[in-house]
Amino acid sequence: MEKVIKPVFWTQRALKDLERIYKFNIELVGEEKSFQIIQRLIDKSTILENPDFDYTTLGAVDETFSYLKKEYRKLIQGTYKITYSQGKSKIYIHRAFDSRKNPKKNK
Repeated sequence: MEKVIKPVFWTQRALKDLERIYKFNIELVGEEKSFQIIQRLIDKSTILENPDFDYTTLGAVDETFSYLKKEYRKLIQGTYKITYSQGKSKIYIHRAFDSRKNPKKNK
């Protein structure tokens, strides 16, 4: 059976998360390094489109969202957590979150 490759789609909320991460890190490490952090997060998400990996089991289940009906999984990139779910035709990135921050802000 041939593997189905679904494209990754960043939701508006996840894009806002990237913007917040970028702006926050400019203050700490400068613009160039902040851009590199964002690029690494985006690059990490592309593994979900790789036919050599099974995106349905690639990341661990994200227990932060266990109260919802849909299963949410997470990828880790440094101190950042990327939360995603499987849709009918796409893989949706819902959040990009700095795990050093208050976890209540990740819902």
